[in-house]
Amino acid sequence: MASKRIVAIGGSDAGISAALRARELDPDSEVIVVVADAYPNFSICGIPYYVSGEVGHWSNLAHRTLADLKATGMEVRTDTLATAIDVADKRLAVRAADGRVEELPYDALIVGTGAVSARPPIDGLTGPGALGPQDGVHLLHSMGDTFTVMQSLAERRPKSAVVIGAGYIGLEMAEALTTRGIHVIQMEALPEVLPTVDPELGALVHTELDSHGVDVITGTQVSAITRAPSGGLLHVEATQSNGSSVTCDTDLVLVVVGVRPDTALAAAAGARLGAKGAIEVDEGMRTSLPDVYAAGDCVVTHHRLLGSTWLPLGTTAHKQGRIAGENALGGTRRFAGSLGTQVVKVFDLVAARTGLRDHEAVAAGRGWTPATTASRPDDHKAYYPGATPIAIRVTGDTDSGLLLGAQLVGRRSAEVAKRVDTYATALFHGMHVDDINDLDLSYTPPLGSPWDAVQIAGQAWMNEHHLDAQRKMLDAF
Repeated sequence: MASKRIVAIGGSDAGISAALRARELDPDSEVIVVVADAYPNFSICGIPYYVSGEVGHWSNLAHRTLADLKATGMEVRTDTLATAIDVADKRLAVRAADGRVEELPYDALIVGTGAVSARPPIDGLTGPGALGPQDGVHLLHSMGDTFTVMQSLAERRPKSAVVIGAGYIGLEMAEALTTRGIHVIQMEALPEVLPTVDPELGALVHTELDSHGVDVITGTQVSAITRAPSGGLLHVEATQSNGSSVTCDTDLVLVVVGVRPDTALAAAAGARLGAKGAIEVDEGMRTSLPDVYAAGDCVVTHHRLLGSTWLPLGTTAHKQGRIAGENALGGTRRFAGSLGTQVVKVFDLVAARTGLRDHEAVAAGRGWTPATTASRPDDHKAYYPGATPIAIRVTGDTDSGLLLGAQLVGRRSAEVAKRVDTYATALFHGMHVDDINDLDLSYTPPLGSPWDAVQIAGQAWMNEHHLDAQRKMLDAF
């Protein structure tokens, strides 16, 4: 196989994973990575912990240093913007920080442009004269965004902050700012925080926020951010679902309401788009354009239960990038699919989910009749000190008994991440809820029980939804 010239766009999870895989498989390949900023291979997921002060220096967020990347033999062009893809001539136009324009020929191109922060239609946040970092109003998604937040914290010395959005990053940032001694008001448009889990579990996270002094206001749509008439404060106006008004003055506003796929470059070249406007790719990460691959937050996600959707996750981006890098060399590897497995720490609480909730299973159109059972097994044997309950919600198909999903909330000591991974593994292999009982899981009284919490929750689901079927089976004998 003749060595190829691979060009990857994007210095985050997907682009770097693709470049590393190409170099691993073919050390003679020429691999160039085009990075729009100066921070290749930085952990965006780690930003809240740098803001909180738990990560001492921003450079520690790098998975690998620039020198580490170059040592693999790849060429990394930082502060270089990809501006156009010439599909016919297989060239990528780029512009360096000094304005110099160049065209890079390629045998295969990998697009890993990621996602950008969603900017909600809030007066004062969009349009002419919109407020920005210089006013203490921030979006947060990149290292550049992080530095402006840190500059605001240093210069403004805020005593209070409003965090708009209570998803994963919003919750982590509420904790980070609270850790710095800043009073946080968190506003969420939906009825409960962490809307990726059922409201009953979101309510547990809500209580944890309350207990650490965060003022949480749910069911509230922010309509305007303006400068307060006096002083350097910002004035936030919002409306609750019951029509009542909420206003507050604050030193800092952080808007973290999600992201959208960054697809302008690929779309301009004619790439077909799919769910949520993300780049459509097959399971080999091939786009509709010849010799152009794409991976990460800019592409659709092949979900093992839902089919084609869009679900931006760092873990998924790493896997997709690795597959794109291999296939760009002529490989045939396929992305095995996502299950949307996620976990978040909020102070001393951990919330996690994998697979589907009831309404998602119905929307999948697979003919399932989903039902969810809640249980609260202890994380380890109650007689050993420190046992705490884990709130677990197991979702399965009542007709077949197929496991469809699981959600968990427990203390940080309760190994929630390990346990959601057990469910994720069971889902990956298409197991039934009852099959979880057969898993040979570890046990010692300080860490678990002979029947792990994962299995006890599965048994609760079986008892509620399949007990009659089991009895009938026994009666038949």
